[in-house]
Order: sequence, then structure tokens, then C-alpha cells
Amino acid sequence: MTLVLGLDVGGSSVKAGLVDVQAGRVSGELISAATPRPSPPAALMPVIAGLAARLPGPSGTVGIAFPSVIKHGIVRTAANIDPTWIGTDGAALAARTLGRPALLLNDADAAGVAEMRWGAGRGVSGIVIMVTLGTGIGTALFCDGRLFPNTELGHIELRGMDVEKWASAHVRTVERLDFPAWSARVNEYLQRLHDLFWPDMFILGGAVSERFEEFAPLLRSPAVLLRAHFAGQAGVVGAALAAAEVSG
Repeated sequence: MTLVLGLDVGGSSVKAGLVDVQAGRVSGELISAATPRPSPPAALMPVIAGLAARLPGPSGTVGIAFPSVIKHGIVRTAANIDPTWIGTDGAALAARTLGRPALLLNDADAAGVAEMRWGAGRGVSGIVIMVTLGTGIGTALFCDGRLFPNTELGHIELRGMDVEKWASAHVRTVERLDFPAWSARVNEYLQRLHDLFWPDMFILGGAVSERFEEFAPLLRSPAVLLRAHFAGQAGVVGAALAAAEVSG
């Protein structure tokens, strides 16, 4: 068994777990801590360090799923994280904080990696789009199992605004939309993605996927629609899998 530490930085909490990368699952407990508000680097790093300290064991590269475009370890956007992160070498900062190598990747990309390797997309070829519906909307685009990183398709314009400000799970809660009303918005968004990319499959994740059976009959798409296998663990698992690949 090879265990790798994975973390997933979200808008409300930071999750962490030791992942058995040879079996594609969290080994033991998935732990979490509240995301600081605000959450600049100086506030978030102690939270990450505290979680890592509670999960001692492996000494290799740590994988961190982060809500941003990540280029060569550097944070480039901040739609759902403190804007002071922009331009920060997050991978280097995490490595200094934890005392070992760290890999940062987009959180939706991490979730997609988990689903494609060990989840709903395992063994699927063609075009697959992972869509995470949460505080915002994250996406991960795959062609024959290979990731095209940092797609950020939750920020395409729909109805004159970022689509995540109209169709995310957070918007459903704030506007008190029932599932028929919210699913109609999700369907419009999925149709736009289909018009642009012609995917063979959509994998729908995020916390709302735990209620997939309630709204799945309302969804419509020419592509296959599947519920994410890992639900709330996807970012942690995917980050660890990506870190394991870097470590070799």
C-alpha cells in the first residue's frame, strides 16, 4: 500500500486524507477544518499545516486541490478564494510550510482525475467533462483519459453573467430554487457545453451530487450523464493521485 497525503481547499472547509493511490481510495479518516474568512496565504497555510500534522506517515509529495487556475505552481485566479493569492507560488509556499514537496492543481481537475482513474469515468474514452456544482462551478476536460487542465468552464457567459452565478448549487440554495427550477438552469448550461465540445459523457460532482437521485430524472443531455463516484472525497483523492505521479 502506497499512501499519499491529499488536501482539498474549498470555500467553507479544507479536507485532508491519506490516499491509497494503488487502490484509489481514502485510507482511514477524512478530516477537515474550517476555511478561514478571509483566507489569504498567511491564514490558510496554518490550517493546511495543522491538518497535515494530524495525518503523519508518508513523507513524499503532498497533493493540494485548490480553487484556482494553477500554472507551474503559481495561483493565477481567485474567483472563490482570497484575491491576495493571485501571483503567489502556492506550491513553493506549501512546500516550505510542510517541509516536503507539494503539488498544487485546480480543484475540479483534481476531482476529474479521481473520477477518470478510479470512479465514474474509469475506462471511458472520448471526450468527458467533469462538472462540480458547489460554491461555484468547476470543470475538468478529458480526451481519451488525458486532462486538458484549467478549463474554467464555470465562467463562460450565460444569460449575461458567469454561469456559476446563475446555476451553481450555492445559487440554488441562496435563491431557494426547487430541483425542477434549478435543473432547468443546469440543463441549459450542459447544452451550452455540449454545443461547444460535443462530449460523450458528463460526470456531475460536488456536494449536491449526494442528492443526485432527486434531480437526475430532470436532467437532459445528448451525452451520458453520470453521478460522480467519489462525491466529497474526489478532490483529496485526485490531488493525491496527481502528487504520486509527480513523485514517480
